[in-house]
Amino acid sequence: MEANIDRVKAKKNDSTFKGKFEVYETKLEIFFAIVSGIFIFIGWLLAKYELEVASITFFLIAYVIGGFFKAKEGITETIENKSLNVEILMILAAIGSAIIGYWEEGAILIFIFAVSGALESYTTSKSHKELTALMNLQPKEAWLIYDGVEQRVSVEKLKVGDYILVKPGEQIPADGIITKGRTSVDEAAITGESMPVTKGQQDEVFAGTVNGSGAIHVKITKPNNETLFQKIIELVQHAQNDKSPSQQFIDRFEAKYVYIVLIAVGLMMFLPHYLFNWSWNESFYRAMVLLVVASPCAVVASITPAVLSAISNGARNGILFKGGVYLENLSNLKAIAFDKTGTLTKGKPEVTNFIVTDEFEKEKHHILQCVASIEKQSNHPLAKAIVQFSHVKNNVDLIEPDYVEDVSGWGIQGKISGDTWKIGKKEFMDKKPYFKDDLPNILASEGKTIVYVQKNNEFVGLFALKDVLRQEAKDAIQHIQKLGVKAIMLTGDNKNTAKAISNEIGINQYISECLPEQKVDEIKRIKQNYGTVAMVGDGINDAPALATANVGIAMGEGTDVALETADVVLMKNELSKIAKAIQLSKKMNRIVKQNLTFSISVIILLVLSNFLQTIDIPLGVIGHEGSTILVILNSLRLLKS
Repeated sequence: MEANIDRVKAKKNDSTFKGKFEVYETKLEIFFAIVSGIFIFIGWLLAKYELEVASITFFLIAYVIGGFFKAKEGITETIENKSLNVEILMILAAIGSAIIGYWEEGAILIFIFAVSGALESYTTSKSHKELTALMNLQPKEAWLIYDGVEQRVSVEKLKVGDYILVKPGEQIPADGIITKGRTSVDEAAITGESMPVTKGQQDEVFAGTVNGSGAIHVKITKPNNETLFQKIIELVQHAQNDKSPSQQFIDRFEAKYVYIVLIAVGLMMFLPHYLFNWSWNESFYRAMVLLVVASPCAVVASITPAVLSAISNGARNGILFKGGVYLENLSNLKAIAFDKTGTLTKGKPEVTNFIVTDEFEKEKHHILQCVASIEKQSNHPLAKAIVQFSHVKNNVDLIEPDYVEDVSGWGIQGKISGDTWKIGKKEFMDKKPYFKDDLPNILASEGKTIVYVQKNNEFVGLFALKDVLRQEAKDAIQHIQKLGVKAIMLTGDNKNTAKAISNEIGINQYISECLPEQKVDEIKRIKQNYGTVAMVGDGINDAPALATANVGIAMGEGTDVALETADVVLMKNELSKIAKAIQLSKKMNRIVKQNLTFSISVIILLVLSNFLQTIDIPLGVIGHEGSTILVILNSLRLLKS
């Protein structure tokens, strides 16, 4: 047990340190790239005034500064993987340019590659933050009951079989079973369920959830490192360590490309001398030209400016992309899974119906006033919604109750001007509530929570509350479906609520009562059925599913964990931006394909021209760098909305 705890602590400390180090290194890499660009500009100015030695000195400094991180990465990965990579090829291309006297072109190659590498590092440095954020959300201490005495201890010291006290409003520190007491538990962090769940003896509770108004005794059933909360951390970690098929393809292509170019350059140094009677100088010259024109500068420029332009466009429209790979994946989406609470809905219950019986219709305003005045004394989310409905929306003046008693797990009761009021569950009423036409069940079938009201042992009315849809949700779903993308709702809510919401919003497929690990399984199943899949969510419980999907999309007002885990963030919580993001992705992919086709064609043309001895270094550089400029200009079209 102690060993397991030590491993958890070590993992947390390692993740925190690694995350901070990567952020620092990324900032330094960006700084080096900028400084390299400045030195290149100074070198270019000095060259204009024919100060050759000074110009070369500045270009050389630009080589060292701009190429430091990529050279380090290339050499390290070559040693570890025992395989050459594009970083090594770029270094050799830049050195080759310098050998034949083209310092400026070599420095520019280094600079462009350095900027690309810095942006890549910025994206990948995010990968450890969500793990640190998750771990920091875990409760740190608990009330351990030992020999009838309560002791405040570290959560890490708790063992299976221990008994703990969880006071009202506290986070539950471990998975376990309630042995004493009754309460309502906010499980939104785990299940996504917007309404607090009533818990009594022998009911299961989870670490990270929030106890409501009742004190409870809990028997611990799982060690700290095996709680449901810890499973969420592990699921996120595992999902983010898995490489996508496109990443694997790029890795394979990179190694092959480097070896092909290096072999071609090596052959160019010797074979033409023997086969075509070229001089040794001519063979070496042509080999250096090949190294320059075959370098992937134009290919890199085909993608990076397009991605940057699309990201800038998205940011301007309230869509934050964390990397080009997610933009690419968005255009291939076949299905999108939506969390319900806080994503399709507002995440807070609201009163949708206030109905009184016929006999009390004339007292409706007074009933509302008394109920709101009593509920004002409670911190329960349903109570707050009723007060909001009565006092704020209907301008009902509140009065001071004579007394109020919160009956944990059932409701609340109080007395005003001699009248006794009960507000809560049906079972809390003294008499069975009755409404004609079976109205409560009809409201419940619509996914609404019913709160009953009793006055002096007489049933007088009810409130129906619901986590209402976001205003733009229905239109956003329709727009997405018009793009040929299947919409699916995943939720921790019960089946009736899930069905009601899906019918209201226009989603044909829904999956209810999903715990975090079940959401991950469902995402995997959807990926098998449809291919490329996105997940949209906002809570801690959504983090594993966000990481498992090809593209994770988080609401801007969601938890820090969801924001860190997601690949795309809707900064203004506007679901309509998802369709905009898909359209932007499709446009970016079209432009990237145009750029790649053009840049590769130019490289092939330059390589053939070099072999036929119809091109020299200046023309090779002009053709190579000219193609780079053209693809960049083509990419800038993405800046337009």
